[in-house]
Amino acid sequence: MTDADIEADADAEADVEPGSDDRTERTTIRTGRDFEEEYRLDAEEAGRFLIELGEQLRDGDELTIATDEWELPFAFGEPVGLEIDFEGVGEPELEIELELPGRTDETAPDVE
Repeated sequence: MTDADIEADADAEADVEPGSDDRTERTTIRTGRDFEEEYRLDAEEAGRFLIELGEQLRDGDELTIATDEWELPFAFGEPVGLEIDFEGVGEPELEIELELPGRTDETAPDVE
């Protein structure tokens, strides 16, 4: 599996943990700007991340990805895009990409 890319629209806003004397700030990623983080993980840690992500996808239509510095809540819609890309020439590489469209709360207009 290749590096994990996390992309979403972003707008920074501070979130202070209740009861914290240090007033630790965690940035909440919101719509308005682009945000991207890339990680190089061992297979066990990547698997754990994918399982937790999969459980959020299975159980609802919203997910949250977070670190100590930031959190990214995301309401996703359908259909979910899944791409599998295997490059077997030279040094073999398998890339798995998941694309989640944002959920819209819009409804269709009435037909009269």
